Amino acid sequence: MPSKSLTPPVSQVDSATADALSKRLFDSEDFGQVHEPWRQLIATPEFRYEPGLSPQQRTALSYRRLRAVNAMLAHSTELASDAVRLAGAHEWIAAVDPTCASLISIHHNLYVGSLAEADENPLRVVDRDRIGVFLTTETGAGNDAAELQTTATWDPDSDTFELHTPHAAAQKQMPNTSPLGGGKDGVVAARLRTHDTDHGVLLFHVPITDDDGRPLPGIRIRQLPDRSGDHPLDHCLTSFDRVQLPRHALLEGDHGRLDAYGRFTSSVENPRARFLVSIRRVTAGRLAMSASSISIARTSLDIATRYAHHRYISGRPNRVPIAAHRTHSAPLISRIAQAYAMTLIHRQVLHSWAQHDEHDRAPIERDIAIIKAWNTWRAREIATECRERCGALGLFPGNGIAGLASAVDGAITAEGDNVPIMVKAGAEMLFDHEVPPAAPAVTSLNEQLTGMPELRHLLAVAEEATFARARARFCEHPRGLARWNRAGLPAVEAMNLHAAGMAGDAFIWAAEACRGPQERYLVGQLGRLFLLQQLAPHTGPLMADGHLTGDAVKTVPDAIEECIAALTPHMLTLTTAFMTPDGYLAAIPIAHPTYQQALDDPEAHWNRGTGTTQDADLPAREATPWSLLAMRAGTASPNAPHRSRSVA
Repeated sequence: MPSKSLTPPVSQVDSATADALSKRLFDSEDFGQVHEPWRQLIATPEFRYEPGLSPQQRTALSYRRLRAVNAMLAHSTELASDAVRLAGAHEWIAAVDPTCASLISIHHNLYVGSLAEADENPLRVVDRDRIGVFLTTETGAGNDAAELQTTATWDPDSDTFELHTPHAAAQKQMPNTSPLGGGKDGVVAARLRTHDTDHGVLLFHVPITDDDGRPLPGIRIRQLPDRSGDHPLDHCLTSFDRVQLPRHALLEGDHGRLDAYGRFTSSVENPRARFLVSIRRVTAGRLAMSASSISIARTSLDIATRYAHHRYISGRPNRVPIAAHRTHSAPLISRIAQAYAMTLIHRQVLHSWAQHDEHDRAPIERDIAIIKAWNTWRAREIATECRERCGALGLFPGNGIAGLASAVDGAITAEGDNVPIMVKAGAEMLFDHEVPPAAPAVTSLNEQLTGMPELRHLLAVAEEATFARARARFCEHPRGLARWNRAGLPAVEAMNLHAAGMAGDAFIWAAEACRGPQERYLVGQLGRLFLLQQLAPHTGPLMADGHLTGDAVKTVPDAIEECIAALTPHMLTLTTAFMTPDGYLAAIPIAHPTYQQALDDPEAHWNRGTGTTQDADLPAREATPWSLLAMRAGTASPNAPHRSRSVA
């Protein structure tokens, strides 16, 4: 029986509209500096997926890619001093090599950035040949970082500090201090003690390993087991046994200084607040995590949408692209709307941060924290959806999607776990939240009667109602943990609505900035779809409180369906606007109509039995994943009993 003919693709690319949409997603004036260098970099063979590598070899490859990034910079502090460019690097590199993006965050933001923001000291320099690491979190103090137990005790006779890990629970957990990548220096968070006085946690500059990656005297490193996913990083436990540090190791600033007599002065009285000032690079790191998440979301959607248009299945009367089935295309279109929302709101908070001053720093930092949590959660959902939409071929790392959802897990945890971030923001806004003005009940979701501003107002009403529920629960208990346990869940829900509302504002602004009718139409449909789907779970309470009529509630599913139907013919245009570089996509088999032949090509790089990257000089891993990489005599044992918080 002859094969059925093929139905044409569901959508085609309108290049002019895609270019216009790109201008909405990216800043055209500084695109060449903020984005284009990294787009070009990930299109090079150096960033092509290499099959057949062990986890150790794959991590070593990410370190080499970090050095390729470093080689592009005119000076070592170039990214650390520019949050916009730092985020731009993450916005492109994270989807191709999430581990490399993590290394960029650690080296350029946390390490170099911390050194750059401290008081200048000619004896403390950034060595461009060495990798920077950041050692803060301890095994016994995850989300309670202000209670860190590592100590740095000043010796008045030698004018030096003694860095010490007092017990096993004070070991630094997760820093990438293994021999991979070469010699490493670290910024270490430790409790400054002078004259038997504890001044709280500050940062110290500490050489960790020699140029060959061997731990320096008094430093003990144990590599942790390989983490889940396809993008490993050399996480370790690191501890210190009375390591002597020179006077200039302390990273001083207005938040904390030590004079020649050991007298400590600070502009910040509270030790916990002082610690938060010392780790203020976390804010730029959260922007980087947000950028990483939208990189993964957009790239996953670009690949999955392309594949959906040339993956044909049986239809009537012809074979059709799987994108022709609404059950396949609707989830992708909904996620595309989310990716636009993520990008627009990220761009908004990024530029607010770049232009902030000390008067508006606190609320902008809170917005950045909220959007970091919201974007990373959405990115994990999008990466998971795209992997599923690609079927079995989506499981292979060479097709660019496998493992990205688990990579986002790292961003969800990095620079502050998402739930505590949202809890803190919710607590701050619980009694300091703007109540939306009263408005007549929405009686119809007809697009001509209810546009994005009206939908955005309904979302603000839902947010305030959720905050009101949290406030009422909070006030039921006079004090203690019980009152927050009652209020915490609705407060976090309110923060998710708050983030969605910020994205809705960004959509409205983007639609107003559009110059062409087709561009404006598509942005409007994306924004409308996004807002309707954010409102859908809250229509019952909105109707009960008189903000939405029952007839309008009944039409929510149809209104969502109308948006999806309107956007379906433009799917490829919408994802082409993401500007994923052709040089990168060329190495992704399922991104092309000829993917079946490509997968069968024995000469193609993704079909090699082993990768071309060889690391014969790397130290072999021992049989146990908890292998001891290095031991120095007298170092505190990780199995030692947990001692009290007081330090001798």
